Amino acid sequence: MITTERLRLRPLTASDTAWWVRLHADDEVNRFVGGYTHQQAEARLRDIQQQWSQRGHGLCAVELRSTGEAIGRSGLNWWECFDETEIGWTFARAHWGRGYAVEAARAVLTWGFGALGLDRITAMIHHGNTASAAVARRLGFTPVRADTVLGRPCTVYALTGNDFPSPRTDAEHL
Repeated sequence: MITTERLRLRPLTASDTAWWVRLHADDEVNRFVGGYTHQQAEARLRDIQQQWSQRGHGLCAVELRSTGEAIGRSGLNWWECFDETEIGWTFARAHWGRGYAVEAARAVLTWGFGALGLDRITAMIHHGNTASAAVARRLGFTPVRADTVLGRPCTVYALTGNDFPSPRTDAEHL
């Protein structure tokens, strides 16, 4: 588990299926990441659990430490087709604009570059997603290429461990 001042990140499991569907049901939330049926969510969460087993990392539910409420997701995703590990973040609209994406992503990056020993992490951001592009820039990511992800054009940002100032978190305890 990764903890920050306000957040707790824990690996996603099949028990998160209904919540995953609800999170992605909001048209503003799923505008860039897509929506899920119950069956699609089950399949995606199985893939996430498999990645945890095989690679030792994956996506996490992001919960408020104060209440335990799940407010979004963040974590690392391995893309075999790109031979890259990507960081991602998606939050319920009610929790936008409070710095949670930056806080969660910073903790994930600390874990990825620290405990996992990754050299480079990417962020694949669909064109028009100005909020996520701002989060990536705030974290120190720079654009490296244009690409297509899940059939949609995106800008791929990258950050190396040498360029990331690693603040102290409990990220290595996951």
